[in-house]
Amino acid sequence: MMIDKITTFDDVVHMIPSGGMLGLGGMTNYRRPVAFCKELVRRYQATGEPKGLTLLAFTAGFESDILVGAGLVDAVRSCYFGLEIFGLAPMFTHYANRGEITVIEETEASLALGLRATLGGIGFLPARAWLGTDLLQLRPDVKTIIDPYTNEELVAFPAIKPDVAIIHAIKADKEGNAVIGKNKGVDEELILAADRVIITAEEIVEKLDQADVVPQFVDAVIHTPQGALPTSCHPLYQVDGEAMLTYVEQVNDPTSFEKYLAKNI
Repeated sequence: MMIDKITTFDDVVHMIPSGGMLGLGGMTNYRRPVAFCKELVRRYQATGEPKGLTLLAFTAGFESDILVGAGLVDAVRSCYFGLEIFGLAPMFTHYANRGEITVIEETEASLALGLRATLGGIGFLPARAWLGTDLLQLRPDVKTIIDPYTNEELVAFPAIKPDVAIIHAIKADKEGNAVIGKNKGVDEELILAADRVIITAEEIVEKLDQADVVPQFVDAVIHTPQGALPTSCHPLYQVDGEAMLTYVEQVNDPTSFEKYLAKNI
């Protein structure tokens, strides 16, 4: 029996729990769930919820910066936080430099392995990554182990389990099948590891014959045309460079961010 999972922002924003871990799909300036993040900001402004979030992103960009600036985020887990060619992420930079937000150091390896450990139902996955670096000093919670077969020292990357993952898709159907394209980052791992998954989609079709995401792991689908802007959503549209430059030119502290927020969200 087909379950229609099409819904609205108003019906799902409550699914993001205060104090929870929010996983955001896409990569830096590509296919980010910007529209959903703006709705979260609006809900926070109206209700004070959700708050105290831990933000999980393979790479964090504009969508994450507005959540940080609006006050929803207490901690960030990402291997990069910025706007690529457009410059630094101003609100993350502001709060991180002042020690007012917790930055949990991650790399591509630690994020991917942590999510895959969750998929395997185990507490960690071992790898050689981070050996010979200072990252283990920055992350004392990450331990080393001895391989019982080779006596080699390895890093045991702990499992990562988001409470909710938000993925922006090129298209989706009513059941929750979705196409996210070739540049997936760790979106597939996020979808499989998270307790709940929300898809925002540029286009809704009756039925997808082929999909990157299957409905068993999807809780809700929201029709969201141009929902990644000002980031890109190939092949539908490119990065809105003018909008990105406007953001970094106008925003550099909480006061300027509030002015930007009032006009743009």
